Amino acid sequence: MTQANIEPVDLFVIGGGANGAGIARDASGRGLSVTLCEQGDLAEGTSSRSGKLIHGGLRYLEYYEFRLVKEALNERTVLLRSAPHIIWPLRFVLPLGEGKRPAWFIRLGLFLYDNLGGNRVLPGTATRDLRHAEAGVPLKDKYRRAFEYSDCWVDDARLVVLNALSAAEKGAKILTRTKCTSARRIGGYWHITTQNRDGQQQAHLAKGIVNAAGPWINVVNDDVLNIESKRRVRLVKGSHIVAKKFWPGDHAYLLQNPDKRVIFINPYLDDLCLIGTTDISYDGTPQDVAIDEGEIDYLLESLGRYFENPPRKDALIQTFSGVRPLFDDDKDNPSAVTRDYVFDVTDEGGKLPLLNIFGGKITTYRELAQHAMEKLTPYYPDLGPAWTATTTLPGGDTGNDIPAFIRFVCLAKPWLPEPLATHYVRLYGTRLFTLLGDAASMDDLGLYFGGKLYAREAEFLIRHEWAQTAEDILERRTKHGLFLTPEEKVGFEKWLATWQENNPYS
Repeated sequence: MTQANIEPVDLFVIGGGANGAGIARDASGRGLSVTLCEQGDLAEGTSSRSGKLIHGGLRYLEYYEFRLVKEALNERTVLLRSAPHIIWPLRFVLPLGEGKRPAWFIRLGLFLYDNLGGNRVLPGTATRDLRHAEAGVPLKDKYRRAFEYSDCWVDDARLVVLNALSAAEKGAKILTRTKCTSARRIGGYWHITTQNRDGQQQAHLAKGIVNAAGPWINVVNDDVLNIESKRRVRLVKGSHIVAKKFWPGDHAYLLQNPDKRVIFINPYLDDLCLIGTTDISYDGTPQDVAIDEGEIDYLLESLGRYFENPPRKDALIQTFSGVRPLFDDDKDNPSAVTRDYVFDVTDEGGKLPLLNIFGGKITTYRELAQHAMEKLTPYYPDLGPAWTATTTLPGGDTGNDIPAFIRFVCLAKPWLPEPLATHYVRLYGTRLFTLLGDAASMDDLGLYFGGKLYAREAEFLIRHEWAQTAEDILERRTKHGLFLTPEEKVGFEKWLATWQENNPYS
């Protein structure tokens, strides 16, 4: 390979999770030329395996993480306005009577939670008599009182994709399934080599690098950059289970366990629920993470402690695990390890910066990206101003009344069934009109695979959202995989292989 005729970029970002995509977006919007490379698919690691919440982190208050909670609550408001199609409010019911926290202590925490974030746009905390409330119906009789508070739901994988889309719209180059294999400071530039899934190598030049590799940050420093960092990440495994929703109403639950950990039970998609998470120290490789039987039993025991008829193990529809790359602050209890983030910036003679990102959480990814750009400002004197706090993500210009927007879509496209219109709105917002294009009937959506999946949507994801595999489409860009039979999945995979053969450059 030769470096001749390679156009240098201002910033090369390693890692296509929430932090990496967020930084690529922010930097591109400030006038920098940016390349992002991700060894797998966007959000394939930690960022698609979260609890799918935009929240302040109520339990972090008891670890005195007041600044982190305040920042997260402020970000909750910003993100809710920026992407109302993939982020929406959710009420959480916290039954009293279990756990080691007295009611007064919880109420104090909720008072702080309601007020730390300043500009309140969600309803505050309320007390519920479970004997006369819908939320009490599935619970055991001994739970008579609960607190109810607000947070937000998010489609985490789509959040990452939308940030990458926004970055690309502003000129960033997004390279998925492309691994960074080496990077060295030589003669005024970072000289970088990448390798794609076909084994092809490519050379790059950059004025700065951001290492946003999450669980792989230490590997990138040690093996790719050949740089020693004093800071490290601690890997903590969080696992979830998916089952049929087993309670009436659209609220969620927050359960306290005797070991002081908490479990979220959230409505998920049409008629499912998402249950998690566990916090367990993890010593394996990030790509090999998987739920174990002990974690499943732990989550089911938590449900059995509170609910009369919770789902059983044989009724589980899906399980998944993710590795959280938390900044290692030497805490013994994994649940107590800070969810805050730390930056480490090094350079060579005041040039060629390397910014390492340790820790963080999906709720604060945008603020983290903004802070990252502040750290890099000395190296880019012509950097534009901060801009992401007041700008919607792609498709987010629906207005805050999503049901009203769905009704508008149904009026504009009367041939489109409301459940399918809702699906398109919830994933694509106003971009659904680009997806539908000139379609004037259901036949125009192409081959039907099952559930709500038609060929037109799959082609849109391949052409516009970097999807390459069936898993990219069925598990991350959408959740169609939860609603297809094994035979339907095989049929989709065969169609995808044939389509790609006939459209090799799409």
